[in-house]
Amino acid sequence: MTISDDILGIIRFALAEDIGPGDVTTNSIIPVDATMRGQIIAKQEGIVAGLDVAQAVYQEVDPEVDFHSRVDEGAHVTFGQVLALVSGRSRGLLTAERTALNFLGRMSGIATLTHKFKEAVAGTKAVILDTRKTAPGLRLLDKMAVKRGGGQNHRIGLYDMVLIKDNHIDYAGSITAAVTRARIGAPGLEIEVEARTLDHVREALGLGVERILLDNMSTEMMEEAVKIRDKFVVGRYIMPLLEASGNVTLDTVRKIAETGVDFISSGALTHSVKVFDVSFDYLDRGR
Repeated sequence: MTISDDILGIIRFALAEDIGPGDVTTNSIIPVDATMRGQIIAKQEGIVAGLDVAQAVYQEVDPEVDFHSRVDEGAHVTFGQVLALVSGRSRGLLTAERTALNFLGRMSGIATLTHKFKEAVAGTKAVILDTRKTAPGLRLLDKMAVKRGGGQNHRIGLYDMVLIKDNHIDYAGSITAAVTRARIGAPGLEIEVEARTLDHVREALGLGVERILLDNMSTEMMEEAVKIRDKFVVGRYIMPLLEASGNVTLDTVRKIAETGVDFISSGALTHSVKVFDVSFDYLDRGR
């Protein structure tokens, strides 16, 4: 995969934060012309994401580093499995190591958790979505990891979709007023409306919005919302999609999916992820 300029910017910022004026330990101990080979190892079972980002980190520090992935992105791996072989000048490998593993570990953790959510809803039509609850500055990577784990991305930011939430509705005075203003202010963009009650669902359906967010509803209310939507669309050429959100966990996601909703979004995919354990192990002095 080609690394975008935006992701390269994230990588460069992370490296500058870590290296500063120089890696004093490595530069004091390792000769300039020393070389080495090493391997990146999975220290747990899960889904791998971010090997291309790790490669870009190493090659940003030293463009002559050789990086060979041993597994595909999104692959299921086991404890002790070799993920990549890395070789080149020792200084570059050691200086880049922590930043590369930080990205790889976080992205693989997100992909692993996303895959668990996807597996939990298997056999239903529900699609797992992420949210904007990402680490500041890492949104592109967090959302990339969700996709590699088998989920899909919700909106990227505040600019690519209209999402009318409770505070917008309360300020505007009603869902209808808020949608009217949004269509004038952001023509052409998909509109999603948060519904806190079944009456809100009915109001949003009548406005022809593309998606309705069922926020913190009980599964019983979600089931009723699906029935209301399905009855509403009979004879119409529109199908507003229903998204469930709020306190979604691995323990609850299956029951939510069985209500018939189209999407289930969970901030936990990115805001509460456990980093996937990976290590870089020295093999030999290489060349």
